[in-house]
Amino acid sequence: MTETTENRRDPIKDPIKVMVVDDHPMWRDAVARDLAESGFEVVATAGDGDQAVRRAKAAAPEVLVLDLNLPGKPGVQVCKEVVAADPALRVLVLSASGEHADVLEAVKSGATGYLLKSASTEELRDAVRSTAVGDPVFTPGLAGLVLGEYRRLASEPAPAPDTDEPKAPRLTDRETEVLRLVAKGLSYKQIAERLVISHRTVQNHVQNTLGKLQLHNRVELVRYAIERGLDDE
Repeated sequence: MTETTENRRDPIKDPIKVMVVDDHPMWRDAVARDLAESGFEVVATAGDGDQAVRRAKAAAPEVLVLDLNLPGKPGVQVCKEVVAADPALRVLVLSASGEHADVLEAVKSGATGYLLKSASTEELRDAVRSTAVGDPVFTPGLAGLVLGEYRRLASEPAPAPDTDEPKAPRLTDRETEVLRLVAKGLSYKQIAERLVISHRTVQNHVQNTLGKLQLHNRVELVRYAIERGLDDE
C-alpha cells in the first residue's frame, strides 16, 4: 500500500484510526479508553509483538501507539514490519524508557515519534494527531538527539553509486525549500507557517519528494537533505 494517510480518510468526517500495543493489560486498556473518549477510533489492541503485526495488517490503523518492551517480538521489530507492510502507517512509540539508544533505534526502525509514558493524556492526544499527519513528535529533549543522529548518519560514507541507476529526479524550488526546512527539524505546521502555505500543501510536497527520490520515510528524507548540505543553507 502506498496511498497517503490523507487518501485513506476524510479528516473532517472520520476519526483517526488508532491501534494500541502494550503488554500490560491495564495500561493498554487505559490508553485505548482515553483515546476513544477523546474521539479517536481504536480499531485494535495487542499485547505481544507477533499479535501486533497480525492485527495491524488486519485492522489497518493510521497510527500505531507502540510500546518497545514486548514479549515475543520486540517493539522495534514490530515497527519495521508494520511500516514495511504499509508505508502510510505512522508509529508513535509510547515507552517508559528515555534511553537514547532506544529512541534512536525506534526512529531508525521507522517510528514517526517517541513519547514517554509520563506524558499527560492531552500530550498523548496531541501526539497522535500530529503523528497521523506525519509530523515528528518527541518528548522534550529528544528532538535534538534525533536530529544529531541524522547528521551523524549523513556524515558516514555513502555506498558507492550504481552507475546504471538513473540520476535523481529534479525537485521543484518549492519542494527543495520544504525539504531544507524538514532537514532543519521543523514540523509540518512550522513549515506551513514559515512559507505561508497550508499544512496539507506541505504534506503533499513531502509526499511528492519521497516519491521522486524513491525514499520511504522522514528519516531517509532528512538524511538525503543533510548529505546535500541543505540543512546549512
